[in-house]
Amino acid sequence: MGSATFKGGIHPYDGKELSMDRPIRTLLPKDEVVFLMSQHIGAPATPTVAVNDKVLVGQIIGAATGFISANVVSSVSGTVKAIEPRQAVNGDKVNAIIVTNDHEYTTVEDFGKKRDYTRLSKEQIRNIIKDAGIVGMGGAGFPTHVKMTPKDDDKIEYVIVNGAECEPYLTSDYRMMMEEPERIVNGLKIILSLFTRAKGVIAIEDNKPEAIEKLSKMVRNNPSIEVCPLKTKYPQGGERSLIYAVTGRKVNSSMLPADVGCVVSNIDTTISIGMAVSESTPLIRRIVTVTGDAIAEPCNYNVRIGMSYREVLEAAGGLTGPVEKIISGGPMMGMALFSLDVPVAKTSSALLCLKEDEATKPESACIRCGRCATVCPGHIIPQKAADAAMHDDLEGFIKYDGLECCECGCCTYVCPAGRNLTQALKQMRKKALASRKK
Repeated sequence: MGSATFKGGIHPYDGKELSMDRPIRTLLPKDEVVFLMSQHIGAPATPTVAVNDKVLVGQIIGAATGFISANVVSSVSGTVKAIEPRQAVNGDKVNAIIVTNDHEYTTVEDFGKKRDYTRLSKEQIRNIIKDAGIVGMGGAGFPTHVKMTPKDDDKIEYVIVNGAECEPYLTSDYRMMMEEPERIVNGLKIILSLFTRAKGVIAIEDNKPEAIEKLSKMVRNNPSIEVCPLKTKYPQGGERSLIYAVTGRKVNSSMLPADVGCVVSNIDTTISIGMAVSESTPLIRRIVTVTGDAIAEPCNYNVRIGMSYREVLEAAGGLTGPVEKIISGGPMMGMALFSLDVPVAKTSSALLCLKEDEATKPESACIRCGRCATVCPGHIIPQKAADAAMHDDLEGFIKYDGLECCECGCCTYVCPAGRNLTQALKQMRKKALASRKK
């Protein structure tokens, strides 16, 4: 299969050379660990512990509330110090359980016990995934057990493992493909056991030839799994772009991937499924890329969920000098931080520290050049939809297909007038989706 792709997109500087060749290092948190009850799309988890309770590694301390929600599992052992609102990456105050780490890492019974997934029923596998608190770790944070429970298992024809990692600077997925390929394949096999008519596809951008070669060798004798090289282009890893590149099927804002017979799983999510089902290890850690020209030792770190971003930065040698912007995530879809005193969540993919903020440029009037429409993977005219958004015109926003925006940032990146199109589209999409729910 030749390199597949989609129409539109951009080729920004990728910055991956800073961290891609450095093996993953493991970090452990200091004395205070903060578990946000909302680390996923949907209803926040409800605390199941009280102040002064002792907790263990692998213990559910926040229970999923309702259908679209996810458990929160303790990544340390220690004592519950407080249950109070704490700041999340986006600046919101979120209810959180604060645990004083005893640094003993005492686990719940049977933690890490090996299990044979072929002896488990579909229902048992889905319940394990739910209990483990797994969510989409590519950024969206959609509860994985919900994604793995479509209306009809037999209608799923493709399980796509998203190894595109198109966001600049991020290399955590690449390092896992290089260091833990067998865990990726095992996780994919477990997902395929839920969808017996589906083919497994590991989709990887062609700027990662070593990962393509390594995983291709691992699956060459498995007729139900193949590796699909993708052209290197942003946002190739966006769910809709990826599905189109791999299958030629189109998904719009009113559809789910399951509607076109697809289930998409991020690399770390796929590994986490394997660890939960085969190794009795719930989601207590994630791989975070710490990088940028202001970081002393760019690297990928195996970080316990709840650890402070400040501690993660210290472990990477701190900053090399003045820094203009610190971002949680990548430069295209990440979120600028105004404080490092926030905890690592399930959706924390990276900590990016830049000496200069190249994104800030003076804004001027639109010159009608059409570049935003040329690069938009959603095939909308961002300028028109953003104009409607800026005038709080919900009807106009919907008319210009604003809901098809995937918030990738391509339009803002190429705009010679320096207009903050993505920001306007993002805010209006939130409003439009809320009114649609009503």
